[in-house]
Amino acid sequence: MAIELSPLPLPKSSDASKFADFGREVKGVKPGELSPEEFKEIHDLLYKHDVLLFRNAHLTPEQQYALTKACRFSFIGAFDPSSESYGHGNNKTGETKKSILHPDLKTIPRVPQVQLIGNGTVYNHEGLAEAKLKHPHHKTFHKTRISDEDEEKGYTRFYRWHIDAALYDLSPPKVTTLYGLSVPRGARQVVRYDDGTGDELEVPLGTTAFVSGRTMFDILPPELKSLAVRSKVKYAPHPYVWMAPAHAKSTGLGIETEGLEMPFADLPAWDESKIKIFPVLWKNPVTGELHLQVHPCGVLEFIVDPLPDGIQKTEETLYPEGAHITDLGTVRDLLYKMQRPAIAPHLVYPHDWNENDLVLFHNRGVLHTVVGAFKPDQVRAFHQCNLAASDDPVGPSEEDVKKWA
Repeated sequence: MAIELSPLPLPKSSDASKFADFGREVKGVKPGELSPEEFKEIHDLLYKHDVLLFRNAHLTPEQQYALTKACRFSFIGAFDPSSESYGHGNNKTGETKKSILHPDLKTIPRVPQVQLIGNGTVYNHEGLAEAKLKHPHHKTFHKTRISDEDEEKGYTRFYRWHIDAALYDLSPPKVTTLYGLSVPRGARQVVRYDDGTGDELEVPLGTTAFVSGRTMFDILPPELKSLAVRSKVKYAPHPYVWMAPAHAKSTGLGIETEGLEMPFADLPAWDESKIKIFPVLWKNPVTGELHLQVHPCGVLEFIVDPLPDGIQKTEETLYPEGAHITDLGTVRDLLYKMQRPAIAPHLVYPHDWNENDLVLFHNRGVLHTVVGAFKPDQVRAFHQCNLAASDDPVGPSEEDVKKWA
């Protein structure tokens, strides 16, 4: 049976014109049993559409790992056949309880590249006698909080917009797979941005929300496109430990600048050579398009190249001579100005999970976030797999820089 595609069901809030190429439901194949030819087609479809959904999927942790890694196939074009390690390092999510990721992940013992995430207590699961899961809640991370009264009325927030990546030592995964095993049903919730815009977004309970990095770049005004195509960001060492004492913005898009980050001297031992510096824009290996891919919570510095020869500056050009910005508040303000437009309600895809949904997403092409809040007795269990890549993202070409600078 040939692979069939259909558009993802968009909420009424979405601007359908911005989702023309974003997201597809895939039918006609079993994701745990793909032939090399089917995988090659899925590979290209993922980079073209960024998010692929398989309904009623059935696959073991071993099959999910194999799909994410494509270790069964040796042809050129597999997601990353040489990947072995979970995106944050195998068995490393609990190496320090100071990491903001520590409560959220439980490793499947026999397949350490696959993590169990969710909410509530799960028993006798894939070698885990008992796993106490905790759905991340904005009250543990945001500077401001929705009141208990409003939360009872169904209001909630985006938790943290991010890319799945260690952002230190390891290269960002190319693909993440999320597999819904137990999905509690409940009343829909309303995300409040609480940033003075009045923006709100109705979402399913426990949705995973996605935005396109391609759209994030495409909708920028010319002066910010010029800045983006010429820029790199430097991440903090052990960024999830560094950011843990700090507070996030009410939109979940970055950190408030209050000086609360952990001092470098108090971090686990770190090596300057393992600190990551990435381009702001990452080039899609199939389409050649540029995706604005920055994890705003972990960024420390902003590095701008000067305008290339032959490009004349205008009154609107930012940093035409180049710059190395180390003031953390300025860095965060710049990134927020570049990224906030793309999380507007009409540009967010909030996935409505069903049991046995398998979602593959292009981790180097989208940002995503956990959303909402569960009661303690609402059990939610997902398998997540992403693998630290064997190479770093590729940034804009010389031609890209000349086109957009």
